[in-house]
Formats: sequence, C-alpha cells, structure tokens
Amino acid sequence: MSKNIKVTVLGDGGWGTALALVNVRRGNDVMMWSNFPDYVRVLETERENVKFLPGVKLPDVLRITSDLREAVEFGDVIVLSIPAQYLRNILFKLKELPHKNKILISTAKGIEKKTCLRPSEIIRAVFGKDHPIVVLSGPSHAEEVARKIPTLVVAASEDPASAKYVQEHFRDPQFRIYVQKDIIGVEFGGALKNVIAIAAGVCDGLNFGDNTKSGLITRGLYEIVRLGVKYGANPNTFFGLSGIGDLITTCFSKHGRNLFVGRELGKGRTIKEILGGMAMVAEGVDTALSVHQLCSREALQLPIMTEVYKMLFEDKAPSEVVSTLLSRPPYEEWKAFDFTDFADKPDRKK
Repeated sequence: MSKNIKVTVLGDGGWGTALALVNVRRGNDVMMWSNFPDYVRVLETERENVKFLPGVKLPDVLRITSDLREAVEFGDVIVLSIPAQYLRNILFKLKELPHKNKILISTAKGIEKKTCLRPSEIIRAVFGKDHPIVVLSGPSHAEEVARKIPTLVVAASEDPASAKYVQEHFRDPQFRIYVQKDIIGVEFGGALKNVIAIAAGVCDGLNFGDNTKSGLITRGLYEIVRLGVKYGANPNTFFGLSGIGDLITTCFSKHGRNLFVGRELGKGRTIKEILGGMAMVAEGVDTALSVHQLCSREALQLPIMTEVYKMLFEDKAPSEVVSTLLSRPPYEEWKAFDFTDFADKPDRKK
C-alpha cells in the first residue's frame, strides 16, 4: 500500500463517521469536523457517535473538532459528508479558508432544491475548476462499513488520477473501491434510488408482497436510467454499484432511512409526523421535489417518482397512488428500454 495521508471529514453524521473510521483503519491521519461544538464535546467524552452511529467505538487517534479552519488546514483531501441541501452553505465557508490543491470528495446522495444541481455541480458553482472532484458512492450503509462488513463502492471523477488516488488511499481489506469517469451517472444513481426506496417502503407499509416490490424496483430502475441518460449519463453506470447495487440495498435494508419513510407513509402516517421523529436526513424527500422540477423542465414522464412526489408534497393517499400506477396503459417492456432518443443529447440543459 502507498504512504499514509491526512484526511479531513466534514460532517459528523453516520456516513462521515464511518468514512473516518475506514481511514483510521487504513492508517491515515484523520480529523472529523462537526458544526456543533456541544456535540464535539459529547463525541470526545463518549468516544462514540451516540446520535448517528451508536455502538461503534471511536478510536483515540481520531481527532474531532468544531473549528472549520483547523479541519480544512489539516487534510490533504477533504471529504464532504454533508447532505445536498446543506452543502452549498458549507462550501461558501470553506472557500474563505486555505483549500487550494486539495482533492474534494463528495459523498452526498441528493439533488439541490430549486437549482436541481447535483453535488459536484454545486461544488463547481462555488469553486469553479480549482479542485479535482471525486464522487464516492455505492451500496454502503454506515452501520455496516463502521463494523468492518465487506463493502464495495465506486470513486468517480473526470480526472482519473484523482479517482485512483482515492481508490489507493481509502481502500482497506473490508472496503473495496472501483473507479470510473461517469460522475453524472454515479450521482444520479445515488440520488434517485432514494426516491424509489420511498416507493418500495410504501409497498412494505401496505403489506404487499415480493412480487410487487420487485416489479416496482425494476421499473424504478428504468426511470432512474431514463432521467440520468437524459442529462448525459452513461446508461451502463446504472447497472453498476452506484446504480442497481445501491438501489437494491436501499430498498431492502433495515438501515434504509428512505425505506423507513415509505413504510410509515404506507401505514398511514403523514410526512410531517415521520420527519419530525427522525434524527437523520432522508434525502429522498427533497430529491423527489427536485425530480419533479426536472421532469417539468423536460416534459419527461416518470410515473413512479411522480407519484412519490404527490404522496410527499400533495398528500396523495398511498392506495390512490397504487391505483394510478396499475391503471396506466400497458406497453412493450423492451421498447421502454430503448434510450436512443436521448443518445444525441449528452449535455445537461440548464
């Protein structure tokens, strides 16, 4: 293995903590930043992220701070483990600090509201082209990664050297990293699977069976590919770790926050009640709104994700959603998977 590096993780959530632990295991020097000084004291005293990753010991060598300048100056690379809706505000603060020549690693799985920008696009909007950006994504629940359960992810970057740098310095025997160039596909896969996971949860909440859920996930994958390809993604990406791999995990795992939201909706609870009782962020809720905005721009029909939006933002009943989806006119399956209509539109429209 190559020499150790200094890694800064911005964000004290479960995933940020898990990535900090991976890097400690790898032998890197790691500092984790939290935006909340009071919680830093809890982390330092308990040596456990009791709020977001309970039951996992934080090693003494893991440094923890609430001083953003200290954190940014420390790392050779900066991991942005910040939800998409809060990323821009943190980036504005980071921009005022000594950040040059540092690789930025984005782990957010969402799409910003109003702008409909992916995380890497938000970073570019704030920093321009000053930094290489690597997107780290895939089927990777923090609860499992932190406990050394074997996990496979992908590092995507338009700069192959930066992706390989992350691959080499972040991997360990339980955390295998592949590389590729399709940032668009990797980010859309990571974000859109959360919307489909809400729909899958509704199936569970309504006590439907495996047939229903498997059919929904399959058709949901089609919608993910259709939207991603529309905005320049390589369709093959969605059949990899950051696509179908992440989709399967999110739609079946006991750790899935978006799946939980859907299950509670299916049981009859309101979205306000559900989110009010959650400590962690379910990014699929805001992403459903962004997807609705993207579909409106492009006159694109994505029936499942549209119905998820209506459940979340128009209070449409889950039973009515099911009726709407099942009553749609049938058509040939393979014809629906013909993406040649989008092949001549590789560039994202603003």
